Amino acid sequence: MSKVERFEDLIAWQKARLLTREVYKASRLGAFGKDFGLSGQIQRASVSVMSNIAEGFERGTRGEFHQFLSTAKASCAEVRSQLYVALDIEYIENPTFNKLKSLADEVGRILGGLRASVARQRNEQQRSEHKKNIRRGTVAEEH
Repeated sequence: MSKVERFEDLIAWQKARLLTREVYKASRLGAFGKDFGLSGQIQRASVSVMSNIAEGFERGTRGEFHQFLSTAKASCAEVRSQLYVALDIEYIENPTFNKLKSLADEVGRILGGLRASVARQRNEQQRSEHKKNIRRGTVAEEH
């Protein structure tokens, strides 16, 4: 498996981009497009998902990437919640809701898996650094 060099290569970001595009399409139509509050909020939340993935990746540390992935996952939940509002007030119909919710669910699952992977890498790196510090004598050994 090769190392990902750019955030654009992350499947999570690619799927979040697709989600954002579809959210924009749906939120510009009919009454939804005239409700600037809800349409703007769901658009910002979807953009937040892909932006936080990108920003976290570019931060360069696993700890910060993990933090930004957590924020992206939370924004994805916000999108899902707002989709229910749009469905309940009849801005979107069931097929559109199901399509967008399915996409948002997929992005959330991918983010959860990526976040867990980054956490494992971060924890392994911390253990490795701790062992090096013990060998150097800069940290007392734990018993």
